[in-house]
Amino acid sequence: RTSLYLVVFIKQTKYPQQPSAASRVHEKYSTFRVEYPEWTFNHLAVDHRNGNVYLGAVNRIYKLSPGLDVQVSHQTGPDEDNRNCYPPRIVQPCSEPLTLTNNVNKMLLMDYRENRLLACGSLYQGICKLLRLDDLFKLGEPFHKKEHYLSGVNESGSVFGVIVSYGDASPDKLFVATAVDGRPEYFPTISSRKLTRNSEEDGMFAYVFHDEFVASMIKIPSDTFTVVPDFDIYYIYGFSSGNFVYFLTLQPEMGGGPTTGSSSAGREQVYTSKLVRLCKDDTAFNSYVEVPLGCVKGGVEYRLLQAAYLSKAGTILARSLGIGPDDDILYAVFSKGQKRRPKESSQESALCVFTLKEINERIKDRLQSCYKGEGTLDLAWLKLLTIDDNFCGLDMNAPLGVSEMVRGIPLFSESNDKMTSVIAYVYKNHSLAFVGTKGGRLKKIRVDGPTYGALQYETIQVVDNGAILRDMAFSSDQHFLYVMSESQVSHLEACEQYLSCKDCLGSGDPHCGWCVLHSMCTRKEKCERSSEPRRFASDIKQCVRLSVHPNNISVSQYMLEAHNVPELSAGVNCTFEDLAEMDGLVEGNRITCSSPAEKEVPRIVVDQGDHQIVQLYLKSKETGLAFANTSFVFYNCSVHKSCLSCVGSPYQCHWCKYRHTCTHDPSSCSFQEGRVKQPEECPQLLPADRILVPVNVVKPITLRAKNLPQPQSGQRGYECVLTIQGVEQRVPALRFNSSSVQCQNTSYLYDGMEMSSLPVDLTVIWNGDFSIDNPAQNKVHLYKCDARRESCGLCLKADPLFGCVWCKGENRCSLKQHCPHPQSMWLEHNGINSKCTHPRITKITPLRGPREGGTLVTIRGENLGLEFSEIKDHVKVADVECTPIPEGYIPAEQIVCEMGKAEKSQFAGNIQVCVGECRPEFMAKSSKYYYFVVSTSPNRGPVSGGTIVNITGSNLDAGSNVSIMFKDQQCTYQRRGGQWITCSSHASMQGYGNVSVSVFVDKAHIHKDLKFEYVEDPTITKFEPEWSIFSGNTPVTVTGTNLDIIQTPLIRAKYKNLETVNICQVLSPTTMQCMAPELPYSLSRQKEVPERPDEFGFILDNVQSVLALNNTNFIYYPNPVFELLSVSGVQELKPGSPIILKGRNFLPPAPGGNGKLNYTVLIGDKPCTLTVSDTQLLCESPNLTGRHKVLVSGIEFSPGVVHITSDSPLSSTAVISIAGAGGLLIFFIVIVLIAYKRKSRESDLTLKRLQMQMDNLESRVALECKEAFAELQTDIHELTSDLDGAGIPFLDYRTYTMRVLFPGIEEHPVLRDLEEQVEKGLKLFGQLINNKVFLLSFIRTLESQRGFSMRDRGNVASLIMTVLQSKLEYATDVLKHLLSDLIDKNLESKNHPKLLLRRTESVAEKMLTNWFTFLLYKFLKECAGEPLFSLFCAIKQQMEKGPIDSITGEARYSLSEDKLIRQQIDYKTLVVNCMHPDNEKTPEVQVKVLNCDTISQVKEKILDAIYKNVPSSHRPKASDMDLEWRQGRVVRVILQDEDVTTKIEGDWKRLNMLTHYQVPDNAVVALVPKQVTTYNSVNNSTVSRTSASKYENMIKYTGSPDSLRSRTPMITPDQESGVKVWHLVKNHEHGDQKEGDRGSKMVSEIYLTRLLATKGTLQKFVDDLFETIFSTAHRGSALPLAIKYMFDFLDEQADKHNIHDPHVRHTWKSNCLPLRFWVNVIKNPQFVFDIHKSSITDACLSVVAQTFMDSCSTSEHRLGKDSPSNKLLYAKDIPSYKSWVERYYSDISKMPAISDQDMNAYLAEQSRMHMNEFNTMSSLSEIYSYVGKYTEEIVSALEQDDGARKQRLAYKLEQVVAFMSLES
Repeated sequence: RTSLYLVVFIKQTKYPQQPSAASRVHEKYSTFRVEYPEWTFNHLAVDHRNGNVYLGAVNRIYKLSPGLDVQVSHQTGPDEDNRNCYPPRIVQPCSEPLTLTNNVNKMLLMDYRENRLLACGSLYQGICKLLRLDDLFKLGEPFHKKEHYLSGVNESGSVFGVIVSYGDASPDKLFVATAVDGRPEYFPTISSRKLTRNSEEDGMFAYVFHDEFVASMIKIPSDTFTVVPDFDIYYIYGFSSGNFVYFLTLQPEMGGGPTTGSSSAGREQVYTSKLVRLCKDDTAFNSYVEVPLGCVKGGVEYRLLQAAYLSKAGTILARSLGIGPDDDILYAVFSKGQKRRPKESSQESALCVFTLKEINERIKDRLQSCYKGEGTLDLAWLKLLTIDDNFCGLDMNAPLGVSEMVRGIPLFSESNDKMTSVIAYVYKNHSLAFVGTKGGRLKKIRVDGPTYGALQYETIQVVDNGAILRDMAFSSDQHFLYVMSESQVSHLEACEQYLSCKDCLGSGDPHCGWCVLHSMCTRKEKCERSSEPRRFASDIKQCVRLSVHPNNISVSQYMLEAHNVPELSAGVNCTFEDLAEMDGLVEGNRITCSSPAEKEVPRIVVDQGDHQIVQLYLKSKETGLAFANTSFVFYNCSVHKSCLSCVGSPYQCHWCKYRHTCTHDPSSCSFQEGRVKQPEECPQLLPADRILVPVNVVKPITLRAKNLPQPQSGQRGYECVLTIQGVEQRVPALRFNSSSVQCQNTSYLYDGMEMSSLPVDLTVIWNGDFSIDNPAQNKVHLYKCDARRESCGLCLKADPLFGCVWCKGENRCSLKQHCPHPQSMWLEHNGINSKCTHPRITKITPLRGPREGGTLVTIRGENLGLEFSEIKDHVKVADVECTPIPEGYIPAEQIVCEMGKAEKSQFAGNIQVCVGECRPEFMAKSSKYYYFVVSTSPNRGPVSGGTIVNITGSNLDAGSNVSIMFKDQQCTYQRRGGQWITCSSHASMQGYGNVSVSVFVDKAHIHKDLKFEYVEDPTITKFEPEWSIFSGNTPVTVTGTNLDIIQTPLIRAKYKNLETVNICQVLSPTTMQCMAPELPYSLSRQKEVPERPDEFGFILDNVQSVLALNNTNFIYYPNPVFELLSVSGVQELKPGSPIILKGRNFLPPAPGGNGKLNYTVLIGDKPCTLTVSDTQLLCESPNLTGRHKVLVSGIEFSPGVVHITSDSPLSSTAVISIAGAGGLLIFFIVIVLIAYKRKSRESDLTLKRLQMQMDNLESRVALECKEAFAELQTDIHELTSDLDGAGIPFLDYRTYTMRVLFPGIEEHPVLRDLEEQVEKGLKLFGQLINNKVFLLSFIRTLESQRGFSMRDRGNVASLIMTVLQSKLEYATDVLKHLLSDLIDKNLESKNHPKLLLRRTESVAEKMLTNWFTFLLYKFLKECAGEPLFSLFCAIKQQMEKGPIDSITGEARYSLSEDKLIRQQIDYKTLVVNCMHPDNEKTPEVQVKVLNCDTISQVKEKILDAIYKNVPSSHRPKASDMDLEWRQGRVVRVILQDEDVTTKIEGDWKRLNMLTHYQVPDNAVVALVPKQVTTYNSVNNSTVSRTSASKYENMIKYTGSPDSLRSRTPMITPDQESGVKVWHLVKNHEHGDQKEGDRGSKMVSEIYLTRLLATKGTLQKFVDDLFETIFSTAHRGSALPLAIKYMFDFLDEQADKHNIHDPHVRHTWKSNCLPLRFWVNVIKNPQFVFDIHKSSITDACLSVVAQTFMDSCSTSEHRLGKDSPSNKLLYAKDIPSYKSWVERYYSDISKMPAISDQDMNAYLAEQSRMHMNEFNTMSSLSEIYSYVGKYTEEIVSALEQDDGARKQRLAYKLEQVVAFMSLES
């Protein structure tokens, strides 16, 4: 294959003013642009036969030449249309408003067979045109059938089509896939269509196959849209390969029910990419399979498909992938993640590759697993089906999904410019992918596979903005690639952009090579004589390389060595750029050339350096083109003017010391002339210390040097040149030797006093202008002592080497020698006198700061010390210590110090600095004062204002007018004193942030530096409790934000226009504690009902949002009311007696029972311990005597006075007065009184104890509820995690229907073949049954017979339904007739209409149950079965977590009062480790049991654990197994419910439990089959001995050891012996039960709270079940048609009889479905699942079923304390369940009606699916038995019926009777 040019489409933003059809945008590309900006390009197709390009655009189809010139265009729009017109207006008039609408091209396909183009648009619901390829002539435009409308979607990328060819014999087909834009009823999402040869034929685009039930299409069910409202499938790419057609899609995930829908709660929709596969020949779409696709690279998931392309693998990639070179591979571009954001921020995308082989393998595995029964389909006869690679499904298939994602191999990722399109092909064994991006770039990628990776070898920026679209195509010769943006098309040469061999071959582009003598990058075919050696380079090592000898100008000839050069027989030229050209002499790979003449050499100027580089080219005389080049250097030494630069040059330069020149020719500079080659030999000055010279002082300058030349005869000597302020000063110099030179004595001067020192350039020269190199850049520093040193401190601070002193007499800085005074009058650094006097402060910043300190004060001045230590502790600002900071100290000039804290009494003061010591001469004081700023408190407040701000300062009471400004806003002035002003802030106009605070007194502006911060208003999020009492003052804890910015928060309530407030205390920014305000109205008119305030909120400064909270439910309860202790107000008491305060409302009825008030009762001044109930306070009086006032603190009420009398039983006066009556009597009375007192104290204590017990019980119930729920959640989670669809043990259809139709009958005759030979008669009878007139008459006659019992009615209804199973349409028709009759009869008999269908009193009612049974099986399996099974398992697990009495069936955990254990049973949970009965080598199974379980119960639990997912009927039975307790290897004890060790007390025998055998936690047990034979004595001697020794206290042997394995446990009472068996509770029925055995009835009611605990635990499961049953679209499952159909029928009947009472209609529906079908299923889950139901589970399910019935009822339930517990238990839930039911019925009635045609199709499908479940003949035989019984009555009824007479049905029945009697 040849290589590739590139053609690129670009989206332009600027358009030419004249619309031009085609123009050239660049030399390299041809371009075709859009005609008008909105006519954007949509699709592209290339005719592979002639290379013509077809372009689908908005309103146009273009035919272009391969070079992109327009040949012809065809107009497709715009036209009048409206998207909602269906069918479109061109078929029938449309009422919608029509507008001029653009026609977007949605599909462009080449039909080569008929030489036509399929162009489908967006107008008229997506009709297609068929255009002739040659001239775009319209051959046809079918539009009048619904198959002609592909989709009403407007987007161009929404439809994908694949034309599939089936050889010459059969016509092609078109597979079309499209988005449906929310209208699935109009458009299939995927379908296969006919392509007729005649483009105008009616059958064009008709479905390949279409009958009543099946068609070549798939529609999205409308229910999908109720789950995900904006669901759609977006088709990205499609192709056919092998036997299959494939489409790649992007679709929303249906995942987790309604919450994942994009419309719900703002959550983002998750998308997934899937491949869809169909067989080409599959007309019924049974082969439809979906596979998720994705890609993971570097831990990042790429799941959103953007584009894809099918290609062949090619040799190199195939080797890496382990497939054949001609195998199909799929390139796909994905973007990151799974969320499609409209303005996608993420640009991350990846290019991945899939092998089609692997995808097909994955599909094959899934199909095979499905047919093996690993999915939801499990048919034994299918398990043997093996599937080949071309398997196309069976007609029983549903569309199938592969759940596990197929991962692509990531090749390349891009994080900045999202990839949007891809195309690929194989060139010279290389797989090449071309990828378009969102930013308009085209990436060229060489794909060598996962082993070698992918090389992006070039990126072309095709256009500045606009994305490259998905459609790309190769030209017919595969030299070009057509790429599309929305507005232009261009094509690009593959290689010519590379200008050098290295770039060309280094690019990695396999198309490109270097054409050597033509010096260009090109394809091999385009290079002349490319097959000859070295003329075409295809590897970077083959590029021509040149080397030059020598590579400078100093010789006239030079040699070139060239590598990889082709044969140069035509000759070669050497060229120096444009300087000169001369012939070269070729010898092998050496070429000899001459250098150019001297005059042609470029002139080298000094400022460009000492050399110039020119390019030396080799030119082929054959092509006249340069084919190789290298660099060549011309250099010039004479430009160097110093020795060091000369000898340091990279070229061969020499320095002539005595001539002071640089030359390249060493011969021109002899040794005598001082030739220098090394830098070390150069004459140069050495580095010197600082050279300091004071001005106007005569001084020599001595310099160190090396190699100084001795001037020769005729040469001048040395000089020093100093350039001072631009003026050159020459000074004679003396050369001492080669290493030293001295500038002679001279004085120097510079102008001005601005600089204290001046560095001056110094040059040493000799012989007039020969300079000596100064590599160290030595300078001379001139200085003046008195410049810029006006003060002593600055003088002494100068460099000590300057020798400056402070001359005191003259008060100036000067050199020592210039000070006329004696040394004692000097001050010098480090001298005897080194301390400057009279420091001075000149400047202070800032001049004010807060009292709190921390301000950095900068003090500038003179003589402020020379060392930091001198001022370290000697700075005070306004009498406050200010600590100097070392970093800020500048000696003598500046001190920076940090302020300490000021006292309140300090307001201002000056600054004082001492240097060293605080003597007057060393002390400086400032003239300016430092002020402590006026501060604000608080310094922040809410943005709504209202903060009272206090501004403090001094003398603030001066003046008359005061105003305070917060930036531009007034702060309302309130009052002021000498040191404070207060104002109230307004709402901020600037929003949040700091504002400056200014205080104005009259015309004075006091302050600028204050700041006040406006912060976000506080908010209130919650407060608790949400109640108080009328008088308020109960604590309320408030939670919110920014609460701490409020100074005095208040809580308020408003009621009847009166407002009250109370105080709050802020605890933190988020919490405060408030006292509730009282309810504002007179307490004299106090009500006894709770009241809600009109407004309730908070006063937080001016924050309006919390003033009245809308979301509060704050409620006020009546105040506690106390009665007086007695009428007189005095109560007599004995010491220790409790004081009882009576009244009402002591416990407010707050929600959740949390209403507690804090009472304090004082007896005198001592508090007493309280017990509170609603109507009394029990106060245990403190140990007091005498009269004391009783005070209820908080309410401040005194109910009176108590008089506590002395403890003596009789007063002394009484003793004296009775003494005469006899000592004995006194003694007797004393004894009686003491006994009475003790008794009363005991009863008081009992009361208190009971109170405590109640409290304990309450908390225990709460704890129990909590624990039980937590436990059950985890257990049920463990259980449900194992329950996927396959884990629920559903019964098969036949068993399920038999259990509902004929409950309790295991082997019903309708399942068996008929024994008697009565075939012919029964066939005739079957024909009669299929006659509607006969069947209706037959049923009516039977129902009118008195002997025809209720049971018979049910039996006949079930038998008829089994016969009509295969004719459900007919059965439904009959059922509707019977129900209609029943309704007529019900209304005629004046029964209340609500009683209709209430009980099963007719054949019709039982038939209705059976009808639903047949039609709801699928719904049960797919939807309702799961929550029902979960509820059953939850009940079973919850019951088994507590004790269950194995005799009575009562349980600790129950929903049923009748089955509740009403006493405390101590038990403990044990874990036993059980061996697996089938394989003892597998790990032991851990099973939770209770120590109070009987052995049978333990066995059941073990079987449940071991056979967790095994249906009940397939498990071993507990009665067939023995439980063996294993201790060590040898000791094995058989445990049984009854054996010789069973305990018998009186006539009660208790079953053995685990406690009886003392089985410990973690014991090892095993289930073994029951032993029928006795133990073998020899084998078991060890067992019996060990057992005997260890358990002699509990096992009494009565013979051989096999008594351990006793066969029959006696669980029922033994009638003969009179012994009664019990387990946990002795049965109520036995009369000898003592009061204490079960606890008295009164106390046992306490245990009813356990019902609540159990109910709470199971609530979620009950809710789940009810929600599933009462929702029209649950978890994506559609409402069964049967329900909608039957409900509509009942509504029709109600309309017919003018019944408009909604309660009656509601009741009919409830009696028809929930009571007739669902209640039966809920009470009997064993009808649906293969399970065992225990009596306790049954009791609980009955309670749930009763609740279900109550929920469907419309009557109100009035509840009282005598109502049944099950109604009380769910009393709060039933109203919400009722609302669910009403909503359910309402939703169903709103759904579109089901046509009889659709219903019949559905019924026919159901009949077909379950055609042969029952033996029809056996059923007919059973029905016939009733004919035999009532022959005469049936015959006479038939003779009286007109319709029956016409059809001679009575005669036909007599025929049947005759046949039957003959045959039998």
